[in-house]
Order: sequence, then C-alpha cells, then structure tokens
Amino acid sequence: MKRSLTRRLVPLVAAIAALAATPTTSVAQDTQAAPSASHRQLAVGPQYDSTHVYVEPGTEQAFVASWVATFGGRTIGPNATQVTPTPSRTLSELVLSPVGTLSVFDYTTPVPYPFGSERTGWLVTDLDQAVRAARTDGAAVTVAPFADPIGRDAVVQFPGGISAQLYVHTTPPSYPDLASVPENRLYLSPDAVGAFLRSYLAFTGGRIVSDDRRADGAAIGLPGTVYRLLRLTSGFGATTVAVTDGHLPYPFGRELTGYGAADLGATLERAKAAGASVLWGPVRADGRDSAMVRFPGGYVAELHTDR
Repeated sequence: MKRSLTRRLVPLVAAIAALAATPTTSVAQDTQAAPSASHRQLAVGPQYDSTHVYVEPGTEQAFVASWVATFGGRTIGPNATQVTPTPSRTLSELVLSPVGTLSVFDYTTPVPYPFGSERTGWLVTDLDQAVRAARTDGAAVTVAPFADPIGRDAVVQFPGGISAQLYVHTTPPSYPDLASVPENRLYLSPDAVGAFLRSYLAFTGGRIVSDDRRADGAAIGLPGTVYRLLRLTSGFGATTVAVTDGHLPYPFGRELTGYGAADLGATLERAKAAGASVLWGPVRADGRDSAMVRFPGGYVAELHTDR
C-alpha cells in the first residue's frame, strides 16, 4: 500500500514543484544586457514554466474544473503534500493546458514565508549554476536551494520585488508544447524598471521586443491615459512590463499572467459558463483585445487575442 502511494506521489510532486508621458515608441538600448553563453542555457522551455496559483482554501477543485472547461488540457493530481523546505501541507495539482502550465496550491496550513510571493516556477538546466547567475546578475536568493523528493528548488527575487522559483528534477519531465505562450505580467515603478531590466534580461538571456512609452491606458483600466509598456522575450517565455505611477484600479496589478486566445469572445463565454467572472473588458488597445477574468478560487488572469 505504501509503495503504491509513493508511485502516485512522486510524479505529482515532480510536477507541482515546477513550479508609466513621453515620446512615442522606442527601444531602451541602455538596458539590453549581453548575457553569457552559460546564461542562455538555463531555460528549458516555456511549457515548463508554471504560474504559481494560490487559491482560497477549499477551492482547488472548483478552480481547476473552471480552468480546464475554459482552455482544455489535463491535470496531474490533486494530492496533499509538502512543497516547502519547512513543514506545511497543501492540496496541490499541476494543470497542463494549451495556453500555459499552472501549479495550483490550496494550503491547509499557514503558508511558510516567503512562499506565495513567487509568481512562477522555472525549470532550469542546472540549479546551482542558475543560483550563481541570479546573484551575479543582481537578483537576491530569498530561499536557498532545498531538496524535494525528486529534485531541488530555490527562490530568487529580481530588483523591483519580482520573485520566481527555480527548480530541477532528477528525472527530467516531459510536457507537450504550448499552443500559445503565456505572458508573465509585471507592474513596476519608473524608479525600479531600469535595475529590473538589467538584472532580468541578463539572467534570462532575454531581449526587449518593444518599448512603447505611450501605450493605451485602456489596457490597464485607465482609458484616456498613456503608460510605458515593454514586451520582453527569452527562453523562459514572454514577459510584459507596465511602468506606471501605481494609481491602478482593481484588479490591475493583481494578475500574474496573460493568456492568448484564438477567439477571445468564445473563450470569455466558456469562462463565464464555468463560473468565472469578467472584471474588465473586453477592450481594444495596443493592437489587441483583452479582458480581465477572475476564476473560482480568486485567481485573476488577463486574456487577450493571440497573435
């Protein structure tokens, strides 16, 4: 019986561990970091970079059902387990959907600090090398490497307070390619964005795709205003950075990730039928339609037309 339970737990724990006016469009050349060759080898692929979703207690099943009904995909779990280096208990489930991977946590104990502040889990090729690179590139290691049953993890924080969990598995996982690569959505102040970009781009081996200093504020709930919008890309996937004065209406800034949809209208209808609520939009701004959606359990996500 114990051996059978272990067989069920190991794949699950492996999965869940994966865990703003100024002139027109311009590219911030001064923040274009030149990463070393070793840095470029850290990322494995965006399907292994999961958003960490901490749901309200007792809502894990409702959230997962709503998400899969909206986007499709499959799940691994759920199961009660420990995913932190100090004692804790959470009902955890991995969601492999065509628009992105999610690690879902429904804690039955208090969440040990600083867990819950990390946005994503990034699979890296070498954890020790990744931790050294993060420090070299100006990030802080907020949770030193720790072991889990089938690998190791650490949490790093980039300037501006942006945290990510890094992980490796003893046996490398294999997840399907994504139909649409999700966007890690960040909100930063003008004071913090320069240091963040230098550190983040160096660590991820990324580059700035676009830097629009007069982006349409309707996309962040502020029609009639402009803000600075950067789009980044790297082996860890896509990142958008909204540079604002912090005067944001709810729920903007509460979302962690943006998800692309081939038919936004139909996707929103499926989401509503599955218990989600549309908090803003859809609106057209910056060349695409977008909306803000709250799923059961409290998870807020941005949905947009895929391109």
